[in-house]
Amino acid sequence: MGETDNIFVAGPISPAYITEVIAAFAARTELGAHSIFLGQVRDDEKEEGRVAVIDYTTYEEMAREKAAEMVAEIMHQFSLSQIHLRHSVGLVPAGGISLFVLAASKHRQSAIAACAALVERLKKELPVWGQEITDQHQANWKENT
Repeated sequence: MGETDNIFVAGPISPAYITEVIAAFAARTELGAHSIFLGQVRDDEKEEGRVAVIDYTTYEEMAREKAAEMVAEIMHQFSLSQIHLRHSVGLVPAGGISLFVLAASKHRQSAIAACAALVERLKKELPVWGQEITDQHQANWKENT
């Protein structure tokens, strides 16, 4: 699977890392389109206070296998050249990036559609759970909507 073998990053995904990946993909001149999704922790107002941080947990072995399966299916379905995927584990503060998906193809339509399809599947199928911790030190399990 290449770029998704080790999909997990401790803490937030740094802008410097995202820039490095984009630069590496840009060097591949056979590509014509890169579609990028960045998932950022929101500071939503909850009954228990404002979300300050999300603590992400996962069953890594199962999640890596599931991600590999999803990436292979999406790459085939949309005739992609490559996908790069990273997801945070541990604490990510509000404003931090917790999900980074880059889909690369010769053409924009397939890159955009593949990126969107993979993000939707990740949110529904990847065994990653987030516990929102508020500024009032209250914790609740996050529900994807």
